[in-house]
Amino acid sequence: MKLSTMLTYSGNPREAADSVVALERAGLDTVWVAEVYGFDSPTLMGYLAARTETVEIGSAILNVYSRTPGVIAQTAAGLDNVSEGRAVLGLGASGPQVIEGWHGVPYEKPLTRTREVVEIVRAALRRETIDYHGKVFDLPLPADRGLGLGRPLKLLTKPERPAVPIYIAALGEKNVAGTAEYADGWLPFMFAPEKAASVWGEPLAQGVAKRQDGLGPLEIVAGGMVAVGEDVKGMLDLARPVFALYIGGMGAKNKNFYNDLACRYGYEEEAARIQEMYLSGHKRDAEAVVPTELLEMCNLVGPESYVKERIAAFREAGVTNLQVTPVDADPAGLVARLKEWVS
Repeated sequence: MKLSTMLTYSGNPREAADSVVALERAGLDTVWVAEVYGFDSPTLMGYLAARTETVEIGSAILNVYSRTPGVIAQTAAGLDNVSEGRAVLGLGASGPQVIEGWHGVPYEKPLTRTREVVEIVRAALRRETIDYHGKVFDLPLPADRGLGLGRPLKLLTKPERPAVPIYIAALGEKNVAGTAEYADGWLPFMFAPEKAASVWGEPLAQGVAKRQDGLGPLEIVAGGMVAVGEDVKGMLDLARPVFALYIGGMGAKNKNFYNDLACRYGYEEEAARIQEMYLSGHKRDAEAVVPTELLEMCNLVGPESYVKERIAAFREAGVTNLQVTPVDADPAGLVARLKEWVS
């Protein structure tokens, strides 16, 4: 099992890079860089490539609407070059509030679009001449949709590797099934090991049954906040604002993937209350409604023996890369201990 951490879209990127250098020395395997509508992730990923030596550097995520497949392929190739083969491409559809609100692009055919982006990016990294005609993308553009001057092209420069690992952020059943079919890895959020089989078992099995030739086993990246000690249970409250934000405010009332997930976990009543409170401006009240049981399942907070049990639960649920947010006066020291435990 690998060990990774997420750099959020808030804060100072230079300070974040300093922390990654220390965590790399402690044994961190992968760092994921978020974007949403804050700083773009490739800029920080390139900076991290110059500051680090061994850690994998992944985007989590680049959405498939704001960049063309060609730009995504160029970005993946460039990052893989400057990192000497350490890039990981995390992709996803994001959500309509961000895509239509920030980027001004219609949120249409997210599953089809994601699949086609992956197909085009993989072909581009193999330096194939791109002549692709799908349901979303036409490359080159047909004459009746432009000047008729486009011609099939291939990537001008030679990539570091002919394939960069592609991970997909997915929560819905069809998206998870597709991820298991054609992606190298899966980036679920709010992953509760005890609920994983009942919520995602069937879609994962459907996708794996059709898994494309040449792909290895599906990698799964999931985890949560980590605090180790005899009296740290209260630190679970630090996760309440994030869970309330996603369940209550990360989307519209009738279009919130994380709220849907909480319902599928069995917290329909709580999910409805959290969303109602959050959207009406009562964020603290919404945080109080987040089920403690959910926080306990999705995080690793407690005595050393308990945290080791949680690591085993994530491993048993199929997680191959434990994503952690260390809460400790010495984050690097905690990561070094976790590295021993997951290894």
